[in-house]
Amino acid sequence: MEVILKDDVANLGHRGDLVKVADGYARNFLLPRKLALQATLANKAVVEQMKSAAARRSASEKALAEELVTKLEPLALSFTRKSGEAGHLFGSVTSADIAADLAAKGFEIDRRKIQLAEPLKSLGDFSVAIKLYREVTAHVKVKVQAEATEEVAAEAPAELVAEEATAE
Repeated sequence: MEVILKDDVANLGHRGDLVKVADGYARNFLLPRKLALQATLANKAVVEQMKSAAARRSASEKALAEELVTKLEPLALSFTRKSGEAGHLFGSVTSADIAADLAAKGFEIDRRKIQLAEPLKSLGDFSVAIKLYREVTAHVKVKVQAEATEEVAAEAPAELVAEEATAE
């Protein structure tokens, strides 16, 4: 079945492309999600109009993405998590955590655009890629720090008690 893509689809094509796909893929995935139109004569005529509009929209979206990159590049995010002695976290820092921290700083970025192969599970500094547009990717610095443990807080009063005992 030939379809006209209404939006970019990974491993298939870009907005406005005429592609041939399996009937089931079109009926069960592309058409219900409104990612494509059936390639009829009427729709093929609309494709040319759609392509010019898509080119204009694409240029403006790319410009906005590049502007956002300049704002995101100097940004450094910091997360404090409980960790073990070897520097492994009791949990992790996920793309949802990064998206929430960016939202708190005024940047509305979908967590699916954050390119983390797997959640961050160790302490240290990381560079996380955020794919804002086809060829536009921002890199944000993420620092994962250890949370001050209760043992350190418990040692301080114990030292004070020991000092008072020796003073008496």
